[in-house]
Amino acid sequence: MNKMLKSEQANHEMAHLVYRVSPPLTNDDLNALMTAAWDDHTWQDFQPVLSRSLAFVCAYHEEQLVGFVNLAWDGGEHSFILDTLVHPEFRRRGIGRELVRRAVAEAESRALKWVHVDFEPHLQKFYDECGFRNTAAGLIRLENRQI
Repeated sequence: MNKMLKSEQANHEMAHLVYRVSPPLTNDDLNALMTAAWDDHTWQDFQPVLSRSLAFVCAYHEEQLVGFVNLAWDGGEHSFILDTLVHPEFRRRGIGRELVRRAVAEAESRALKWVHVDFEPHLQKFYDECGFRNTAAGLIRLENRQI
Protein backbone atom coordinates (compact mmCIF):
# COMPACT_ATOMS: atom_id res chain seq x y z
CA MET A 1 0.00 0.00 0.00
CA ASN A 2 1.46 3.37 -0.92
CA LYS A 3 1.92 6.24 1.54
CA MET A 4 -1.11 8.17 0.26
CA LEU A 5 -3.46 5.22 0.79
CA LYS A 6 -2.00 4.49 4.23
CA SER A 7 -2.49 8.14 5.23
CA GLU A 8 -6.09 8.12 4.00
CA GLN A 9 -6.77 4.88 5.90
CA ALA A 10 -5.23 6.30 9.10
CA ASN A 11 -7.36 9.45 8.79
CA HIS A 12 -10.48 7.32 8.29
CA GLU A 13 -9.64 5.23 11.36
CA MET A 14 -8.98 8.31 13.52
CA ALA A 15 -12.29 9.85 12.42
CA HIS A 16 -14.08 6.75 13.69
CA LEU A 17 -12.24 6.63 17.02
CA VAL A 18 -14.28 7.10 20.19
CA TYR A 19 -12.95 7.47 23.75
CA ARG A 20 -15.04 6.42 26.73
CA VAL A 21 -14.37 6.75 30.46
CA SER A 22 -15.18 3.63 32.48
CA PRO A 23 -17.56 2.02 29.97
CA PRO A 24 -18.93 -1.47 30.51
CA LEU A 25 -15.96 -3.66 29.61
CA THR A 26 -15.90 -7.42 29.24
CA ASN A 27 -13.03 -9.70 30.11
CA ASP A 28 -13.11 -11.02 26.54
CA ASP A 29 -12.61 -7.54 25.04
CA LEU A 30 -9.78 -6.61 27.39
CA ASN A 31 -8.07 -9.99 27.11
CA ALA A 32 -8.25 -9.81 23.30
CA LEU A 33 -6.60 -6.38 23.32
CA MET A 34 -3.89 -7.48 25.75
CA THR A 35 -3.21 -10.63 23.75
CA ALA A 36 -2.72 -8.51 20.61
CA ALA A 37 -0.55 -5.97 22.43
CA TRP A 38 1.59 -8.16 24.71
CA ASP A 39 3.35 -11.37 23.70
CA ASP A 40 3.22 -12.95 27.17
CA HIS A 41 -0.37 -12.14 28.13
CA THR A 42 -2.45 -14.91 29.69
CA TRP A 43 -6.21 -14.68 30.12
CA GLN A 44 -7.39 -13.16 33.38
CA ASP A 45 -10.50 -11.88 35.10
CA PHE A 46 -10.21 -8.08 35.12
CA GLN A 47 -13.49 -7.34 36.89
CA PRO A 48 -11.97 -7.24 40.43
CA VAL A 49 -9.33 -4.76 39.20
CA LEU A 50 -11.75 -2.60 37.21
CA SER A 51 -14.24 -2.46 40.08
CA ARG A 52 -11.54 -0.91 42.30
CA SER A 53 -10.19 1.52 39.71
CA LEU A 54 -10.81 5.23 40.04
CA ALA A 55 -11.49 5.15 36.30
CA PHE A 56 -10.25 3.62 33.08
CA VAL A 57 -10.24 5.06 29.61
CA CYS A 58 -10.94 3.03 26.49
CA ALA A 59 -10.47 3.84 22.82
CA TYR A 60 -12.79 2.19 20.31
CA HIS A 61 -12.68 1.96 16.55
CA GLU A 62 -16.07 0.92 15.21
CA GLU A 63 -16.90 -0.69 18.59
CA GLN A 64 -13.62 -2.66 18.68
CA LEU A 65 -11.53 -1.96 21.78
CA VAL A 66 -8.19 -0.66 20.44
CA GLY A 67 -6.79 1.17 23.48
CA PHE A 68 -6.93 1.09 27.26
CA VAL A 69 -5.43 2.72 30.33
CA ASN A 70 -6.30 2.07 33.97
CA LEU A 71 -6.32 4.85 36.58
CA ALA A 72 -5.86 3.22 39.97
CA TRP A 73 -5.74 5.20 43.19
CA ASP A 74 -4.93 5.02 46.85
CA GLY A 75 -8.30 6.32 48.05
CA GLY A 76 -6.71 9.68 48.83
CA GLU A 77 -4.78 12.12 46.68
CA HIS A 78 -2.58 9.77 44.62
CA SER A 79 -3.52 7.99 41.41
CA PHE A 80 -1.53 5.62 39.24
CA ILE A 81 -1.46 5.03 35.50
CA LEU A 82 -1.41 1.30 34.77
CA ASP A 83 -1.59 -0.91 31.70
CA THR A 84 -1.44 1.73 28.98
CA LEU A 85 -1.84 -0.18 25.74
CA VAL A 86 -2.86 0.28 22.14
CA HIS A 87 -3.59 -2.45 19.61
CA PRO A 88 -0.50 -2.87 17.37
CA GLU A 89 -2.49 -1.96 14.24
CA PHE A 90 -3.41 1.42 15.77
CA ARG A 91 -0.10 2.50 17.26
CA ARG A 92 1.86 5.66 16.39
CA ARG A 93 -1.30 7.73 15.94
CA GLY A 94 -1.45 9.51 19.32
CA ILE A 95 -4.02 7.15 20.83
CA GLY A 96 -1.82 6.21 23.80
CA ARG A 97 -1.06 9.84 24.59
CA GLU A 98 -4.78 10.69 24.36
CA LEU A 99 -5.68 7.81 26.68
CA VAL A 100 -3.15 9.05 29.25
CA ARG A 101 -4.25 12.68 28.80
CA ARG A 102 -7.86 11.73 29.49
CA ALA A 103 -6.90 9.62 32.52
CA VAL A 104 -4.91 12.53 33.96
CA ALA A 105 -7.86 14.87 33.29
CA GLU A 106 -10.13 12.41 35.10
CA ALA A 107 -7.81 12.44 38.15
CA GLU A 108 -7.71 16.23 38.05
CA SER A 109 -11.51 16.48 37.82
CA ARG A 110 -11.70 14.49 41.06
CA ALA A 111 -9.31 16.89 42.83
CA LEU A 112 -6.48 14.39 43.17
CA LYS A 113 -3.04 15.91 43.61
CA TRP A 114 -0.72 13.34 42.03
CA VAL A 115 -0.64 10.97 39.08
CA HIS A 116 2.19 8.43 39.22
CA VAL A 117 3.44 6.09 36.52
CA ASP A 118 6.10 3.38 36.54
CA PHE A 119 7.51 2.25 33.22
CA GLU A 120 10.39 0.48 31.55
CA PRO A 121 13.21 2.60 30.09
CA HIS A 122 12.08 2.16 26.47
CA LEU A 123 8.86 4.04 27.34
CA GLN A 124 10.66 7.13 28.70
CA LYS A 125 10.03 9.25 25.59
CA PHE A 126 6.33 8.34 25.51
CA TYR A 127 5.74 9.35 29.13
CA ASP A 128 7.87 12.49 28.71
CA GLU A 129 5.56 13.44 25.82
CA CYS A 130 2.58 12.81 28.12
CA GLY A 131 3.94 15.41 30.56
CA PHE A 132 5.44 13.19 33.23
CA ARG A 133 8.78 14.07 34.75
CA ASN A 134 11.41 11.68 36.02
CA THR A 135 11.46 10.96 39.73
CA ALA A 136 13.31 8.51 41.89
CA ALA A 137 11.21 5.54 42.97
CA GLY A 138 11.66 2.10 44.43
CA LEU A 139 10.23 -1.24 43.40
CA ILE A 140 10.26 -4.80 44.67
CA ARG A 141 9.12 -7.55 42.32
CA LEU A 142 7.34 -10.12 44.49
CA GLU A 143 6.88 -12.79 41.83
CA ASN A 144 9.66 -15.41 42.01
CA ARG A 145 11.29 -13.52 44.87
CA GLN A 146 13.82 -15.51 46.84
CA ILE A 147 14.52 -14.73 50.47
